Amino acid sequence: MRMRRIGDQTVSAVGFGAMQLDDPAANTERAEATLRAALDAGVTLIDTAIAYGPSSLGADTMGRNERLVTALLDRLGVRRQVLVATKGGHVRTAGGGWAVDSSASHLRAAVKESLTNLRVEQIDLYQHHRPDPNVPYGEAMMTLKEMHDSGKVRMVGISNASPTQIRQARDILGSALVSVQNQYSPRFRSSEPELRLCDELGLAFLPWSPLGGAAQAGRLGERHTEFEKVAAELGLSPQRVCLAWMLAKSPRVIPIPGASRPETIIDSAQAADLDLSAEHLARLDNPRPT
Repeated sequence: MRMRRIGDQTVSAVGFGAMQLDDPAANTERAEATLRAALDAGVTLIDTAIAYGPSSLGADTMGRNERLVTALLDRLGVRRQVLVATKGGHVRTAGGGWAVDSSASHLRAAVKESLTNLRVEQIDLYQHHRPDPNVPYGEAMMTLKEMHDSGKVRMVGISNASPTQIRQARDILGSALVSVQNQYSPRFRSSEPELRLCDELGLAFLPWSPLGGAAQAGRLGERHTEFEKVAAELGLSPQRVCLAWMLAKSPRVIPIPGASRPETIIDSAQAADLDLSAEHLARLDNPRPT
């Protein structure tokens, strides 16, 4: 597995998004097999969030995914081999929906709970999950700075942020800010400006839902056909080609595809060692009309 950097730490070029790990909730045996497969494939970045978990549990899902990841890593005896990133500021409602809360009181409580869920004294990478329209962005960043300065958080990331918000976060957090996690995929390319800004500022860029949320069906959105054509030419899956295309965008890119089955994360991890030709990259950047 090729490696890339988040702040002062080296991690695998392809991470593992744990959101799907406990879906279905009862299948812990498959969850353990999936995480073990990720680790065996060289993955050393695990991304979770306090709000991740089965929607069927409603508000009771809070913290469930963090606790599952922690239990599996401890059972496998590999805690020190990986960087576990989590997020706060997103909450789950009684009906299983999503809401935001970036108030200082909530973020402080969320960090405290995540420390307990992850069974650590300091969170490696703590990410602000999503802007809250009711809380000025600068105030949320000041709370994260407080968490960093207190030693509860070693590195800080932000998610679903605009270029203006990235610059504001950098002004407040300084070198404590190390990453931006935004949606980016073949069918969702509007985060290109944020990716380029991360290049400029030296921040890691972590695409979430990098396969367009449609990996199970082998479709990558409106432009999926070119990825399937290139994949067929290479005898590989469209998903692996997609992640390799994404990795070629910048050495700052570290995609975090989700998986709930071992074979899925194994295929994704192998994208780190796939070098696409200039012709293939050009075709994927500008797909031909069908």
